[in-house]
Order: sequence, then C-alpha cells, then structure tokens
Amino acid sequence: MRGFTYRGPGRPAELTELATPTPGPGEALTRVGANTVCGTDLRILRGEKSKGVEVGVVLGHEVAGYVEAVGEGVTGFAVGDLVSMPPSVCCGVCGPCRRGTEHLCDDVHLVGYDINGGLADYWLIPRAAIERGQLVKASAHLEPAQLALAEPISCCLNGMDNYRVEVGDVVVIVGAGPIGLIHLQLARIAGAAAVVVSDPSATRRASAEALGATVTVDPTNDDLSAVVNGLSAGEGADVAVLCIGVPELVNDCLGLVRKRGRVSIFAGLAGEGWSTIAANLIHYKEITVVGASNSGRENFVRAVRLIESGAIDTMSLVTHTFGLSRAAEAIEFVASGEGIKVAVVPD
Repeated sequence: MRGFTYRGPGRPAELTELATPTPGPGEALTRVGANTVCGTDLRILRGEKSKGVEVGVVLGHEVAGYVEAVGEGVTGFAVGDLVSMPPSVCCGVCGPCRRGTEHLCDDVHLVGYDINGGLADYWLIPRAAIERGQLVKASAHLEPAQLALAEPISCCLNGMDNYRVEVGDVVVIVGAGPIGLIHLQLARIAGAAAVVVSDPSATRRASAEALGATVTVDPTNDDLSAVVNGLSAGEGADVAVLCIGVPELVNDCLGLVRKRGRVSIFAGLAGEGWSTIAANLIHYKEITVVGASNSGRENFVRAVRLIESGAIDTMSLVTHTFGLSRAAEAIEFVASGEGIKVAVVPD
C-alpha cells in the first residue's frame, strides 16, 4: 500500500510504499475512503509543528473508510461497514480520563502523530481503540468524506459544550473557514436568534450566508462591533467564538460580548500562543473565557448522528478532492483559502 509519511522537521513528507497491515487480535483493517485535511496537517507538512509527531508515521487524522478485515476477537463489525473514530486513543486511567474528559488524556496516542493515519490506501485500527469503543459504524448512505468530517464536528461540539449557546442568543463567529462554518450550523441547531460571521473572504462569507448566517461582515471594511450592537440592543453578543489563530483577535472577542458573556478561544495560536489582552474586560464584565481541545467518544458519536440525520450540511463543506498521489498538493491547497474543506481519496 501507499502512505503519505512524515520524515521529520524540515524534511518534506512523501508518499512511500508500505506493507499492507494484517489485523492482529483485537484490531481491524479499513480500506480508506477519504481523509479530509486541516491546518494541523499543513503545519506538520511545513515543519511548523513536530511535537509528538513520529518520524515515519502516516499523516492524516480525519479519516473514514470501509472495514476490510477484522482480527480475532473483534465483534460488531463486518466487512464493508463504513467506519470512523476520534483520533485520540486514551489511556482510560489518568485523572482527565477518570473525570470523563478523555480527550485531555495525559498519556494520549494520536492518529497521524504516533498512530498511522488516513493519508494511505489502508488504515489499521489499534486494539486499544476498539476495546475502548472508539470505532464507530455509520450509515452506508454517507459518502466517506462526509463521515471524515465527524472529527472536526466532534471538536466543535466539545467547544460548544464549554461555551454554551442558549435559545435566543446572539453569537459571533470570527472566521468562516470549515471550523467557523461548523460552529455556525451548531449555533443554529442550538437555537441562536442571530449568528454574525466575520471573515475577509467574500467566498467564505457567501458560504456562511448559504448555511444560515444572519449577517456576514468583512472586518477589513465593516464595523463588526456596530453590527453586533445593532443585533443586541447595544449590549454585545452572548457568545463570541474565535476560529482564526490570530493573537490580536482574542482581545477583540472580549470586547464583542456583553457583561457575563462567553468567549471561546477555539483556534490554537502559533508557538506558545501568547496574546495581549485587556484583562479588566474579563474582570469588570465577568466574562467567561473557555478553550477547546480535541474531542472524545461521546461527542464523536453525536457528530456522526448529526451527519447521518442531515442536520449538519457536510456536502457543501467538502469543496475540493485530490487523489492520494497528490496529498502534498492537497495539504498546501488548504493555505490558499480558495476552498473550504479538502478531501484526499485513494486513486
């Protein structure tokens, strides 16, 4: 089989010939249907992110495929089943795992980091993942690229569990990339009265409008704060979700919400993630600031069910498809901002 493998910091990843795995006891082999790519893949490819990424690992963590074979002892799955799983394989015994926050596991193993990922012809599901119930079977009517989006959707669900959207809320989403467009749809499902989406790209603003944004704003020309105040009787938004890793925007989000509003720093920032903020905004307005990192089994299953039901529009999010032989090109295309979500499929 072929796999798009990581060669180390400063060295380009490349498509290499690998032995096709045979599933051992408790394992399952899947034939990859699609792997959607994200900004993390781009940072790894460019050498900007290397912590925890093992040399020789197959990249890709947003994966869906069809069961090809199962090892001894695996039950509940048949050849041909469409499946996916969250990329975090957790230990189950550390403090975060015991407290039900397994996505924050102290001893986590990650698909595309130290477990071979989905930028390949085949993907081996580890025994630990199956034993912990992480492999999820989905309806056969889905396209694999749709199911691959369960990973980013589950991360957004985890984020929304932290920042909460209540019926009647005014929500601001800063950034209309795939993550912002998922948060937009989830806010609508949760009952938001108005969702404002800010992005300098006219194409992405159009996508946000098509997916139900109340109003879109070009922050390079429009006054986002004035728009938000106009929708909230001058109080500010109930929630602001930062979906772009730009440090200056953290403070902007603090200024957009009302007293006792909620801010989600959903996007990761480069390096150590330093940002200068006016902390008194948090102090005097009693703002709740939350983060979001990864997702666990429960949110992943929720994501799959939302995709199956059609409540989340996944088809419009996948705008470009590349063959596996063009994996590097597909990942670099993410940086262009021309599409929304890019899928890589075996060719």
